[in-house]
Amino acid sequence: MIDFRGRVAVVTGAASGIGRGLAERFAAEGMRLVLADIQPEPLHAVAAALRLNGAEVVTQLTDVADAAAVQALADCAWSAFGAVHVLCNNAGVVPGARFRPIWETAPEDWHWSLNVNLMGVVHGILAFVPRMRAQGGWGHVVNTISVAGLVSGTNSPAYGAAKHAALRATEALYADLRAEASPIGVTALCPGVVATGIGNSERNRPATLVPAGGVRDDDPQAKERYASAKSAALMPAEVAEMVLRAIRERTFYLVTTTAFDRGVRERMDAILNRRNPDFPDILTMSQEESDARR
Repeated sequence: MIDFRGRVAVVTGAASGIGRGLAERFAAEGMRLVLADIQPEPLHAVAAALRLNGAEVVTQLTDVADAAAVQALADCAWSAFGAVHVLCNNAGVVPGARFRPIWETAPEDWHWSLNVNLMGVVHGILAFVPRMRAQGGWGHVVNTISVAGLVSGTNSPAYGAAKHAALRATEALYADLRAEASPIGVTALCPGVVATGIGNSERNRPATLVPAGGVRDDDPQAKERYASAKSAALMPAEVAEMVLRAIRERTFYLVTTTAFDRGVRERMDAILNRRNPDFPDILTMSQEESDARR
């Protein structure tokens, strides 16, 4: 059994949602925390709340799309605590209209999604994993992917493509560490519908990546279906508990629901059987997940 007390955890996107849930769960285990986010006030509020409960917390404003900023986060962590044992590359965004066809997805949406959802993970790996390997001993990397990185079809193409790529990068990290019999484990966290604010990502869109015609919105019917699907979503604390168990058990694929299994199976079966796919609708599967939890 891993003793987390006194170990050091770094969490990006820590000011809300799954990131905050992870920070709170790690603090309950007695871990020392380095929390990063792009939003200063919510980040400082989370840190203050954790400190009131006795946690040792350092914060760092970080845009994970910026490689230098993530390197600075690593410098901050080692300067504060001299080690990092758990790294959670968790920050993510869903840009623009999620439920429109790919030809209506602006280039700026693609750049923003890839910069954060893919390169944010890559920057974390490059900045932290070599130092974690050099320090020696046990460690673990958790990359927040999504079931959108496992299924395919319509909806959120810029988000889904980035998450598919982030999963491939995470699989490479796992394989490389395993090849050298490293004591550093890896988990690809693939949540289904979770009660987070990622649907409001536009609050953090860089001004340089606003499309010329403005950000497109979803049609009211799609927004209503999405809101309904989220009404019985998993809570971040539930996901954080799953993550803690996955770290202890060195679980690689952590999928928080079975509701999207038929989407994963359809894609894999189509590939293996060399046939054209018939992708299930992601919104429908999201609704089914929520219905099962009611």
